[in-house]
Amino acid sequence: MKYRLLYFASLADRAGCAEEDIQSAAVDAATLYDEVRASHELQMTRERLRVAVNGHFVDWNHRLKEGDEIAFLPPVSGG
Repeated sequence: MKYRLLYFASLADRAGCAEEDIQSAAVDAATLYDEVRASHELQMTRERLRVAVNGHFVDWNHRLKEGDEIAFLPPVSGG
């Protein structure tokens, strides 16, 4: 399936892009992140991230559909 991925903050820095379209056989957000983590050598584990699909926060077991937009969101700090 084809997905649109969005990366933020340190994930975007590490991936070398803020967004990309990919083809994957992953059927849930967890499997997709594990694939992306390996391909971009991302250091952050799923336990430290939030995931959103089509603009809505979901859990990692959320079933994906063709054309979904998936955002991986690391913790942020600010003041």
